Amino acid sequence: MIERADILAALAAASPECPAVQLAAVPPVARLILRGAVHSMTPPPPCRAIVHEGCAVLWLGPDEFLLLAPDAIAPSVVADCVVDVSHRDTALTVAGPRAAWAINAFCALDLDQSAFPVGMCTRTLFGKSPIVLWRTATDGFRIEVARSFAPYVWACLEEARREFLA
Repeated sequence: MIERADILAALAAASPECPAVQLAAVPPVARLILRGAVHSMTPPPPCRAIVHEGCAVLWLGPDEFLLLAPDAIAPSVVADCVVDVSHRDTALTVAGPRAAWAINAFCALDLDQSAFPVGMCTRTLFGKSPIVLWRTATDGFRIEVARSFAPYVWACLEEARREFLA
């Protein structure tokens, strides 16, 4: 397997501390697009994600799911009608009491807890970049984004949280 470079590592290392909105690069994982049945897991309901034994399955459409898994698990799943997009995408997390606010600076979704609860996920636009947005905690989100758009998304989030820097 070809090793994936962490495109956000340098940006994360240079990012200033901000308790209100924390940004972090997510280490590389296997990303597999599943069509139809979800590999040995109960599929999540529409616009939701489920986590089981270190893997996450995100509902992307009526017969399309995104499986996030440790690289070691990927070979056992690849034979089951999947497309490996591990090298195409990367991920970052946005956390803290103002995380939703920072995302909303460039994304028009209603991120109120009642409209976008923990476990919800969707494809959407962040500025001019297509992303998959997943609410992982009350004050935490994971953004899956094409590697080529990752520095742009990171820069937008840095701009959005600038007013909270000490």
